[in-house]
Amino acid sequence: MKLRFFGSSLVSSYWNGAATYYRGLLKALAAHGVDVVFYEPDAYQRQQFRDIADPPWARVVVYPATAAGWQQALDEAARDADLLVKASGVGVFDRELEIAVPHAVRSGAHCAYWDVDAPATLDTVAGDPDNHLRDAVPRYDLVFTYGGGDPVVEAYDKLGARACVPIYNAVDPETHHPVPARDEWRCDLGFLGNRLPDREARVDEFFLDAAARAPQKSFLLGGSGWDDKPVPANVRRLGHVGTADHNAFFCSSVATLNINRASMARYGFSPPTRIFEAAGAGACLITDRWDGIADFLEPDREILVVDSGAEVAAVLERLDPARAHQIGAAGRARVLSAHTYAHRARQVLDRLGTPGFGREAAE
Repeated sequence: MKLRFFGSSLVSSYWNGAATYYRGLLKALAAHGVDVVFYEPDAYQRQQFRDIADPPWARVVVYPATAAGWQQALDEAARDADLLVKASGVGVFDRELEIAVPHAVRSGAHCAYWDVDAPATLDTVAGDPDNHLRDAVPRYDLVFTYGGGDPVVEAYDKLGARACVPIYNAVDPETHHPVPARDEWRCDLGFLGNRLPDREARVDEFFLDAAARAPQKSFLLGGSGWDDKPVPANVRRLGHVGTADHNAFFCSSVATLNINRASMARYGFSPPTRIFEAAGAGACLITDRWDGIADFLEPDREILVVDSGAEVAAVLERLDPARAHQIGAAGRARVLSAHTYAHRARQVLDRLGTPGFGREAAE
C-alpha cells in the first residue's frame, strides 16, 4: 500500500507535539510493507530545529509554505496514493488542504482525515456553523483520530463521517526507554509540554500551584513558550526539549506530571503522547483526572491520579524513590504489553483491510 501523508512535521518536534505519534505509527506501518511518503510544509522554523534526519522507513517531502507549494505537493501525492491522508494541524493552508484532498484522490484510491487533536477540532466546529469541515468530513472515506473514545466517535458521526476510528498514542520501545538520569535535571517533579492557550491554566493549577505549595521540592518545566511565564522560585525552565532528550528528562525526576489540555480532559479517552513516552522510560507518572485512564494504566499501581495542585503537592510529600520506581516499572510493563505502536499499526491495517471501509462499512 502506498500511503501519502500530509502532517505538521515528521522530522521536527519543534512546536509539534504530534511528531512522536507520527514517527511511531508510520514506522510501525512501514514495518508491514507500507510505502510511506510524508509531506510537511517548511514552516515555523521546524526545519531549522530538526530532531532527526529523514528516516529510512519514510520519504520526507518538505514543500514551500505557499499556495503553489501545497498544491504541487498534493498533485504529486495524489498521483500514486492508495491512501491519501490529511492530518489536522499541518499549520499552514489547513483549510485548503482539507477541502482539496477528497477531490484529489485518484480513482480506486481512498482518503482519510487524521485528527491529532479531535477534542479541539470538534469544539471549534461546534462553535462555527460555517466551518469548512462540516462539508469536508463526509467526503473522506474514513476519519482516524489521535484518541477521544466514544464521545469523539459520536461527534464525528454527527458531522457525517463515514466512519471514525480512534488510534491512540502509544510507545515505540526503541525510542522511549530507561536511561541514566542527568544530574543537572534531577528534581522531584518534571513537566514537559509547550505553552498553549487551553493548557496554560491547567499548568497553573496542577504544576505551578503544586510548586508554590511545596517550596522544599524542586520542579523542572520543559517545553517551548514558558520563558516569560512567572513561576515560583523552585521551578527551573528548560525551554524546548528535543525528542533525543525526552528519556533523560523523564528519568531524572522522582515523578513526571501529565496535564491534559482542557478539551482533552473534557472529552476523556485522550491520553497524550507524554503518557506513553514517560511510561516507556519507566517514569513514575502523576496525571490529572480524565475519563478512560484505567483503559490505559491502572490508577494507584501504574499511575497516580490527582484532582488539583494541592493533591500533587500531597503526593510528592509522601512519594519516596522506591515507591516511585515501583509505579514506573509497573507502568512500563503495561505499555509494552498493550500500548506499543506495533499494536496501533495492526489496528490501522485491520481497519483498512475491511471491505468497503468507508461509508459501506459504517452502514
